[in-house]
Amino acid sequence: MTRENVKIGLFGYGCVGQGLHDVLNSSKGFKADIVRICVKDRTKKRRISMDHFTFDKDEILNDPSINLVVELIDDADEAFNIVTAAMKNGKNVVSANKMMIAKHFKELVDMQAKYKVSMLYEASAGASIPIIRNLEEYYDNELLYSLRGILNGTTNYILTKMHNEGLPYDEALREAQHKGFAESDPTLDVEGWDAKYKLCIITGHAYGLFLNPDEVFHFGINKISKFDIQYAKEKGFKIKLVPYVGKTSEKTITNFVLPRFISSDKYLYNVDNEYNGIITEAAFADKQFFSGKGAGGHATGSAVLSDISANSYGYRYEYKKFQQGTISNYTRDHKLEVYLRYNDEKDRELFGFEEVSEYFSGRFNKYVIGVVNLKNLYAIREQLRDMDVFIVNTGRKV
Repeated sequence: MTRENVKIGLFGYGCVGQGLHDVLNSSKGFKADIVRICVKDRTKKRRISMDHFTFDKDEILNDPSINLVVELIDDADEAFNIVTAAMKNGKNVVSANKMMIAKHFKELVDMQAKYKVSMLYEASAGASIPIIRNLEEYYDNELLYSLRGILNGTTNYILTKMHNEGLPYDEALREAQHKGFAESDPTLDVEGWDAKYKLCIITGHAYGLFLNPDEVFHFGINKISKFDIQYAKEKGFKIKLVPYVGKTSEKTITNFVLPRFISSDKYLYNVDNEYNGIITEAAFADKQFFSGKGAGGHATGSAVLSDISANSYGYRYEYKKFQQGTISNYTRDHKLEVYLRYNDEKDRELFGFEEVSEYFSGRFNKYVIGVVNLKNLYAIREQLRDMDVFIVNTGRKV
């Protein structure tokens, strides 16, 4: 297959942009030229000559010599504007912007077909883990039962520090920020938004449904306490933030993001610090486990470089599960067993426990373990933000 000479217009030169620059310069088997880098901040000092930079996005978008736009900025709305303009101009795109892709997923898929271009985004869902390519190629005709895993390096780092070193949440978060694994505003990570966006992208490739992220329930780790960590340790568990998608019937799936108890005999138990891990369960391939770095410029940059290389060969996603149309329904009518730590009995009543297997009431904390319906959790999702509660999926099948 003929390899196209890649001329890159790069948007963004932060952690991932610089990481890409490093891995591209270190690559022995593949070369591509970064023709221009577009950035927003005119005052920020850069580690390379300012001759490489522009502050005008049209200088890249309208340059006929540039055949690949690589988008690595934080602003999801502006990223969408850049990506759509590039595709309309006949340019292929590589992106790592999970929020932008998840919020405009079906529109972006349709635009690729309309303008006969390719958009690749492996780095958006698992950082260094090539999960999208595997879902597209390895699992294209597989009967996939479920997929779950750790998809956010920031929260996993915080939870690891809390479990292994006994750090309180705030201190573990500060350490994650100091090491560059968490943003100065960590909301998207610790509240579970980032993991949900990644889950929506994975769901599209695993089952062919392009869900609006607003349809998907998520609950993060920002309300975790030392009590929750201590309970887990006494029971032999670690707590991990685990997005899940799986079949509930032949044509129906459900998905959600919740902290989960992980026992020492499970794959995800030893996935610590900034690492990610993904488990697939299927009819023929049975259970498979993928692990790799989930945060950091070089880890993410390596996935971006893989997409750039694939693009040079003319590779594009075929969205095979969407084309097959075997999954047609999405449901939140799904029962889960959860651990709920709470203080106010009125809060507990909102969860609508269908059965209870364990209950504790102490001077400072209360908890209950029992079965709830995912649709009930979704119904109270706005109220949960103001409640002093923490929810963990026990992982037990109901």
